[in-house]
Amino acid sequence: MSEKKRVRRRNSHQHHAVNENNLLAATFLNLVITVVEIAGGLLSGSLALLSDALHNLSDTFATFIAYLATIIGRREANHKKTFGYKRMEILAALTNAVILIVISVFLMKEAWHRWQNPAPINSMIMLVVGMIGLLANLYAVLILRKDAGKSINVKAAYMHLIGDSLSSVVVIIGGAMIQIFKIYWIDPIITVLISIYIIRSGFVILKNSVNILMQSAPDHLDLSQIKLRVEQEPEVLNIHHIHAWMLTDQEVHLEAHLELQSDLKLSQVKMIQEKIERSLRREFKIVHITLQFEYNTNHANSLIHTKTR
Repeated sequence: MSEKKRVRRRNSHQHHAVNENNLLAATFLNLVITVVEIAGGLLSGSLALLSDALHNLSDTFATFIAYLATIIGRREANHKKTFGYKRMEILAALTNAVILIVISVFLMKEAWHRWQNPAPINSMIMLVVGMIGLLANLYAVLILRKDAGKSINVKAAYMHLIGDSLSSVVVIIGGAMIQIFKIYWIDPIITVLISIYIIRSGFVILKNSVNILMQSAPDHLDLSQIKLRVEQEPEVLNIHHIHAWMLTDQEVHLEAHLELQSDLKLSQVKMIQEKIERSLRREFKIVHITLQFEYNTNHANSLIHTKTR
């Protein structure tokens, strides 16, 4: 590889690198919000505020786990971890999603008990603390916005913070309604609404994380289109035994067998390989490609290889 290509690849990697300092700053902000909301919830008697505090506590862990996973994920590959540590970020996203769902179910259970036994609430404390939480959460969202598209791990933390911001808005609205109309049952209703939103977001992240860990083919990748494209090459008889998976949410890998029309020299095969790999990278955004070339084999001409007993 030429020096120019090495520099370009290094610059590209740096361009897409996640700023871990932003994750650390978001962690600190969430911790501060959590402490303030727990104090406010206990003083005001608001379950919605305490539920938002627990939500922020989970986000404190979420952003800190995301920070650790980003640091660990940058370790180089070795003889034991030949793919490196990049999937630490996927494991972190999976953990965060599970935490979100479990805490939300707990909050809904508490909201049901509060609905049956409503209690007086100091709405002014609820309003002030809710506003403090909203401002801090919005600032944390702005900090992570640029990095959210670079990693599913950071996206999970980012979604946590958006959920926090929305829940703070709902808490403020609820506090205002309690202050004006004295309807205390609005507190458990707000708790349920916040929990439903959190569960929905958690399941989306959980689904994406599990698909990556199960080495599912990416949703945007159509293997039949890849087959059509590769078999357009005049030297290729067919492509079969395709495996496509995602190492991370940004890195697609593909391996396949290609049967050639004729028995070519290795130097000729190399030229065909480079041409096909360029087209697959350009047209299908595949990062890592492994192609096995064959001639006059007895392999089944099936797109997906399934072992039979």
